[in-house]
Amino acid sequence: MLKKTLLATAALVALAGNVMAEDLKEFRIGILGGENEADRLRNFQCMTEKLPSVLGVEKVSLFPAADYDGVIQGLLGGTLDYAELGASGYAKVYLEDPQAVEPILTTVQTDGSMGYHSIMVARKDSGMTKVTDIKGKKLGYADPDSTSGYLIPVVTLPEALGGTPVKEFVAETGFGGGHENLVLEVVKGTFDAGTTWGSGVGDFKDGYSSGNLRKMVDKGVLNMDDLVELWKSPLIPNGPVVVRASMNDDMKAKFKAFMMELPKSDPACFSAIQGGDFTGFSEVDVDFYKPIIDARKATIGG
Repeated sequence: MLKKTLLATAALVALAGNVMAEDLKEFRIGILGGENEADRLRNFQCMTEKLPSVLGVEKVSLFPAADYDGVIQGLLGGTLDYAELGASGYAKVYLEDPQAVEPILTTVQTDGSMGYHSIMVARKDSGMTKVTDIKGKKLGYADPDSTSGYLIPVVTLPEALGGTPVKEFVAETGFGGGHENLVLEVVKGTFDAGTTWGSGVGDFKDGYSSGNLRKMVDKGVLNMDDLVELWKSPLIPNGPVVVRASMNDDMKAKFKAFMMELPKSDPACFSAIQGGDFTGFSEVDVDFYKPIIDARKATIGG
């Protein structure tokens, strides 16, 4: 009886917290880590200017996390209202609490696809030209919760390596602390090769049409002439725009409509938050991510 009473009290406290959050008229945006914080805040600044009048809130706050898990925990704890995740990050949230967030939209590439690729890069002067050249080398991953930077390489690389698990093929693996940092560490020589993400649309020499490489090129922190592509994964579902499931339906509808119109109403803002060229958004739900959820459950366990 005491246990039931305590659980009921905890539920009421949680509910009260949610009500208070709604009453505060604050919309809280989580921003994934792995990129320079000042750049992330600047990219999302347009959202803080536009959303208050759209949603009828007093302010929009940005919460740039140090890594992927910071945003994931914020979503699970109900302290964030919106974030854009990779498919594996969403899978982690779903596997822990299927009711925490709702995936509502994903981006559409300039070729009409709703996917992207894991891209393995190495220094051009390394002498490596193909994926099997990583044998006995040090391989860097972006983040444990990254789809393209970890999950997909772990799942799909063995086929490209003749059926050998990655850990048995290379001398060492490690994490670079996010996509941008990972590529910079490859350039510095900390890793012999590393996995990041790109649209796979357009030319590698340009950093493709969108993705981490393209963002780094556009910011002037990466010269693609310094890199060579060793491997490109099969198509990965573009990550979802997610919202807090307990948010009221009216705010959800207003936010979704705002995002759907953003590519036309403010192309510069849309490009800034997405990191490259996309044609717009498409509606999705949990079914779109079931293959990634299953892959994460089988490979990582949660």
